[in-house]
Amino acid sequence: MSVYHVTAMRDQAVAMLACQPGKIIVDGTLGGCGHARLICEQIVPGGTFIGIDQDQDAIDQAHRVLPIGVPWIHIVHGNFVDLPLYLSQLGIDAVDGILIDIGLSLHQIEASGRGFSFNRDEPLDMRMDARNATTAADMVASMSERELATVFSRYGEERWAMRIARHLVATRKVTPITTSGQLARLVVEAVPAAARRRKIHPATKVFMALRIAVNRELDVLDRFLETAVDLLNPGGRLCVLAFHSLEDRIVKRRFRTMERPCTCPPSFPQCVCGRRPTVKVLTRKVVRPSAKEIQRNPMARSTRLRGVEKL
Repeated sequence: MSVYHVTAMRDQAVAMLACQPGKIIVDGTLGGCGHARLICEQIVPGGTFIGIDQDQDAIDQAHRVLPIGVPWIHIVHGNFVDLPLYLSQLGIDAVDGILIDIGLSLHQIEASGRGFSFNRDEPLDMRMDARNATTAADMVASMSERELATVFSRYGEERWAMRIARHLVATRKVTPITTSGQLARLVVEAVPAAARRRKIHPATKVFMALRIAVNRELDVLDRFLETAVDLLNPGGRLCVLAFHSLEDRIVKRRFRTMERPCTCPPSFPQCVCGRRPTVKVLTRKVVRPSAKEIQRNPMARSTRLRGVEKL
């Protein structure tokens, strides 16, 4: 059987969760279930595991590799932003750990057939949850030149955003843009010759930006972090694996605000706003994968791990 996914920073992330027998742990992004399997091993006997993923393929993978059917494992096809609802349905008030791994799986890139990779010619879909209505092709077909440029610039930090958007809009007037291979070729055509000679494929940032926009990834992450700590028991931990700077900035900012919520001016002799810290940050510096892990799993090279513990 082919490898579904090689989990990034599996041991470091699960160690930060401080799993123990009897704990209630949530994996909000099952993916290939690398984290999930290790968590399940560490919380028995007496533990409870809740695994969530919006990708049906990941849910199918969970049913293949986890001991589904035992009463302490719960698998949910959904988005981690709806965790409060899922816990309520299970009759669980709070949990001891939450792990979120925000990134593409090897399976999504290589075998999902949804156009996540610029190296493949597949339908331009990019939905992680096929139940959602809008695909990447829909966005490319319907957004104005300025709207497309904004997506490429904001979510991909693409230098040639306007130039690429202009070329896409001009092309779609003649022929629909419906596949990942077609989009990749158009991006290459749009950027200057010097940009085509760089190590990173010219379409890398555009594909990332479209994927983020289609799945509303940054908005979902920010909304989740706003209330996630409320779902933890005292001493419970929230750990997030991010894969690019936009995600990591959101996580870092949210964690810092939870640890230092005071809004009083520095000149005030004492706090009068009444806001108190709700967490202790566990990662003063972001944790990165080792050189050995990157050599074994190149997809892990951009991974950033941060965590907090509820006070």
